[in-house]
Amino acid sequence: MELEHRGKKKPLKVSELTRQIKMLIEGEIGEVLVEGEISNWRPASSGHCYFALKDEQAMIQAVMFKSDFVRLKFKPKDGMKVEIEGRLSVYEARGQYQIVVSKMREAGLGELFRKFHELKEKLAKEGLFDPAKKKPLPFLPQKIGVVTSPTGAAIRDILNIITRRFSNLEVIIYPVKVQGEWAAGEIAYAIRRFNELKLVEVIIMGRGGGSIEDLWAFNEEIVARAIYDSEIPIISAVGHEIDFTIADFVADLRAPTPSAAAELVVKNSEDLLNILKNYSKRLSWLLKNKIDLVKSRLEKIISSWAFRKPQDRLLQFQQNLDDLTMRLDHSIAAVFERANQKYIHLSSHLNALNPESILLRGFSIVYHKEEKSIIKSPEQVKDKDPISVQTAKGFFDANVVKP
Repeated sequence: MELEHRGKKKPLKVSELTRQIKMLIEGEIGEVLVEGEISNWRPASSGHCYFALKDEQAMIQAVMFKSDFVRLKFKPKDGMKVEIEGRLSVYEARGQYQIVVSKMREAGLGELFRKFHELKEKLAKEGLFDPAKKKPLPFLPQKIGVVTSPTGAAIRDILNIITRRFSNLEVIIYPVKVQGEWAAGEIAYAIRRFNELKLVEVIIMGRGGGSIEDLWAFNEEIVARAIYDSEIPIISAVGHEIDFTIADFVADLRAPTPSAAAELVVKNSEDLLNILKNYSKRLSWLLKNKIDLVKSRLEKIISSWAFRKPQDRLLQFQQNLDDLTMRLDHSIAAVFERANQKYIHLSSHLNALNPESILLRGFSIVYHKEEKSIIKSPEQVKDKDPISVQTAKGFFDANVVKP
């Protein structure tokens, strides 16, 4: 490759060419999965390991850095057939292409890893790993179920830690095979049996470390579904901290080791006592502060002017009440007086308009007997018409005499 410069071709530096090759290889090829035989295995003092991977016809250089190498569960050596996962890269200082290895396993395990990833992907799509469906562990279970081998180191570690942390808890062991042809079925049955009998509040399921073949029972679908269907919370404690199984993803909680599972499920009695003591101290402190606060408020109220002279305040209220009462009495009397004056005025006016009052003064009212009407003028009667005259003392009849 060449670069253009001022209309002329400019040659590349070796480092520039190497970098372009590196970018091309890493971009076009990238991640690889390769099987071959280890040759010239060279661990460096830095912890990184250098070697070649070869077959009958070719060889390629490889490097495995310390951060990945420490996770291996076997010791690589010359002549060993392995499968490696990594990315194809270029070591620029030498212009040498190589594989940067991230994972390595003994040849023949590839099929198991394929099955592992296929089942993991299938169960993930079905929601068996959903964090929202994980059940919380009981704070301090009184009965703990353990599904494991009765003869392995895992059960001894679990029992030792539980006894040391809280000696009066009940542990029920359901013995099963933890590897081999029938192990997965026994583990799944034990989980379902614990659920049927409802004997325990939490289940620890697991075993000690081993190869992927040794741990394979915990990668079986029958175990995964038994864990998912369990109404009792389950802690998966399979192998060592670097080991992961399908059971770990389905379980309500994963513990890196069986010992860690026991520590997670059982609180230390001394720690609990210390927590209770701290709560007790805090409660006492809060109560004392509350009492002091209430006492301070009470003292403030007692020392206030209103509380020091309650009789004076009461007399002022009584005086105010008397004042209001007198004002109310005066207001009511004034209302009655105005009403009485109005009544007298109206009575006088009414009496003045009363016909009987007029008659008492000597006036009379003349009625036409036939027409039964009051006569107001002479034109209303004729000679000899009968009339009736009303006086203050009564009526008398008469006839009209016209001249």
